[in-house]
Amino acid sequence: MVLTGTLKMVFSPLSSLNIGAAAEASGVTAKMIRHYEDIGLIKRVRRTESGYRLYTPDDVHVLRFIRQSRSLGFSMAEIGMLLGLWRDKKRPSRKVRELAQTHVADLNRKIQDMLAMKATLTRLVDCCHGDERPDCPILEELAREDLVVAPPAKSKKKSAPHECH
Repeated sequence: MVLTGTLKMVFSPLSSLNIGAAAEASGVTAKMIRHYEDIGLIKRVRRTESGYRLYTPDDVHVLRFIRQSRSLGFSMAEIGMLLGLWRDKKRPSRKVRELAQTHVADLNRKIQDMLAMKATLTRLVDCCHGDERPDCPILEELAREDLVVAPPAKSKKKSAPHECH
């Protein structure tokens, strides 16, 4: 591996970093580094005689990979698969692409769900007077047994007024 940027400044050719320095170099908190180790996402690292973890440049590189994967919303299971594919130099890129395409489809479903929630909440806010009266259509709708989260409007045109209960 070729050392660049922060890693080049932090590591000498034979050095290791403690968890705090590895956290700083990778952008992953020490707590999350421990968690990743506990769930088996990263390998257990070498320790000093007093039990302190020691991280190599490769360990920090893996932590950065995980951080960047998390920033794109990949789950821990997906990151585990991505790490396996990344480490397998003979992998077909088709597998990586399929995993990424599945994630894009999941993101699109989540976006649609969030847009539906936003449309419903916007309708409820529009129905609320927001004054000194105690009646509140938002709370009334939330208390109903059958609150329906409506899909967002398809048209950009001004729609008919919202039905308020």
